[in-house]
Amino acid sequence: MLNLERLRTLDALARHGSVSGAAEGLHVTTSAVSQQMAKLEREVGQPLLAKYGRGVRLTDAGRLLAGHAARIISQVELAQADVEAQRGCAVGELRIGAFPTAMRGLLPDTLTGLRADHPELRVRVREMEPEESMAAVVRGDLDLALAIDWYNKRMPVPGELVRAHLLDDAADVAVPASHPLADRTEISLAEFAEDDWVSWNEGQFCHEWLVFTLRGTGIEPRIAHIAEEHHTQLAFVEAGLGVCITPRLGRGPVPPGVRLLPVCDTVRRHVYVVWRADADRRPSVRAAVDALRATAARIEG
Repeated sequence: MLNLERLRTLDALARHGSVSGAAEGLHVTTSAVSQQMAKLEREVGQPLLAKYGRGVRLTDAGRLLAGHAARIISQVELAQADVEAQRGCAVGELRIGAFPTAMRGLLPDTLTGLRADHPELRVRVREMEPEESMAAVVRGDLDLALAIDWYNKRMPVPGELVRAHLLDDAADVAVPASHPLADRTEISLAEFAEDDWVSWNEGQFCHEWLVFTLRGTGIEPRIAHIAEEHHTQLAFVEAGLGVCITPRLGRGPVPPGVRLLPVCDTVRRHVYVVWRADADRRPSVRAAVDALRATAARIEG
């Protein structure tokens, strides 16, 4: 009889395309992946992996069995959802991916509430960018993902996911205290045509949004520095190295040498949660979504 955990390993290899990727997706070591695959090959009596350059690829038999594995795992997950729904309470494990400011601004209170209301529910959280976490939900590596898009640029959501709005998060422009506009009570983005900008990593949705938005105001953005974390961006602003967009959710203390300026046409992000449509019946998913909505309602006041 085929072992389900070994089929999960094969499925992860097929989806991630490498032993290291499968190990990361399964939260195990590469050695554990290799051992599981060796045992699965002995069970089926033929090779499932072949060396390919410095890595490996699935053999014809491996691809055939991987297709069956994906369907088997999907059916097992549906069975688990049905059993959980029949029991009618949030139990077991729930895996959530969240972008950094949601990790700070939304999840601590949400998880505290879930632990109090559903003591048999174990929640595991990973910090991830929205594109990465939504893809993980589609693959089944996560149960929920917190994601964002902007008022003037939407992020595509895969059709098999359900999306629920949580809150609108306003963002300000952060400038050095010595900036000529630092004493203003309101500004427009077009006034920063001559400024250097501190942005997110190239290729990330927020970086693309910033470039798109500034060009929409007639500015060809001068991206001088790239920093992943908002606090790092603010440190560069305080040092006089540029200006940046800083959302309010999870912002925390602002350095004393930084001034925050609201934008006259409010710049805001839409924060939402997504999950697989076939997980709608799971009480744990519904409980987490309700808890996130409650926390978001408190934040919006």
